[in-house]
Amino acid sequence: MTQLPLPAGQLATPLEPLHRRLGARMVSFAGYSMPLHYAPGILAEHRHCRAAAALFDVSHMGQAVLRGKEADLAIERLVCGDIVNLAPGRQRYSLLMHESGGIRDDVMLARLDAQRLFLVMNASRKADDAAYISAALPKGVELEVLAERALLALQGPQAAVVLRRFLPGVDNLPFLGVLETALEGVSVLVSRSGYTGEDGFEISVPEDHAIRIAEILLAEPEVQPAGLGARDTLRLEAGLCLYGADIDETTNPVEAALAWVVSKRRRLAWDFVGAEAVRAAFRNGPARLRVGLRVEGRTVARGGSAIIGPDGAPVGHITSGGFSPTLNASIAMGYVRRDLSAEGTPLSVRVRGTDVPARISPLPFVPHRYVR
Repeated sequence: MTQLPLPAGQLATPLEPLHRRLGARMVSFAGYSMPLHYAPGILAEHRHCRAAAALFDVSHMGQAVLRGKEADLAIERLVCGDIVNLAPGRQRYSLLMHESGGIRDDVMLARLDAQRLFLVMNASRKADDAAYISAALPKGVELEVLAERALLALQGPQAAVVLRRFLPGVDNLPFLGVLETALEGVSVLVSRSGYTGEDGFEISVPEDHAIRIAEILLAEPEVQPAGLGARDTLRLEAGLCLYGADIDETTNPVEAALAWVVSKRRRLAWDFVGAEAVRAAFRNGPARLRVGLRVEGRTVARGGSAIIGPDGAPVGHITSGGFSPTLNASIAMGYVRRDLSAEGTPLSVRVRGTDVPARISPLPFVPHRYVR
């Protein structure tokens, strides 16, 4: 296959040559050339992840290490989760907060040891995040952006079976556990986490070894490559937020149904950026809530579609929507008035001028299968 040059200003992950060799359909995402899907297509990749193991390239995400004796205290001022009490070898989902009480980014934080925290940021936010965090750090604490690393996500019920062939005992790693180790002679950081709702692992690897490690995993019979399309349908079924769609700087964690991220200790101290607005949402209740919706028939309600109340008036909007391969149904997430957020509430979504019946559905749409 003839390799076409990347469009001007388009970035490539270290795995880009492999994607093209595998026949991926490449698209632009967050400034990167990324695989949307391979020859089998999104539906087949989605189902394969649910049944066996899929390998995703998530190297466009930002990776960094926060170093210093008080690194945990420093980052706690900026996020709403409990990082000080995060044990070595453990990871936590948290929110990088805006002064208004909105969400600058949703991030993963892992404690490597007493003076090192590993941070994963969204691709569209990583430059802003790094600048914001660095400017807020006290003397003796520094943020090192790991620009020369790739990130692979091996996801699915057979992911542990595959990975333990190369890392014996890795299947004993708990959910949100983190391990610094060597895979085929390459220094890697492995976390038991992911974005699909399935069991799985994310593997941070030096970019020079990314293609070799990916090829080693893809050679296993259970593993097939998967692109952004399946990643999105899987995370929607799992009820997981996409930054820039379901959450952003205008979204309070409480209305986003992410109140659980604000730990009990942080709710006593209220000592993080944007805390007063979050505290008010806890105290008074939000005006709107993120909910799941099951849409009647096969009509897909995309982000931006209006949600219509029983009286025919708009009561919110869709933030993510698509067709669920697992449920064989149209599903969506969005925000509605709090008084209309109860499970089973009949509503409609307006798609191309037509109001299609829908009902509030519990999240996740498909139960998570994380190893506990």
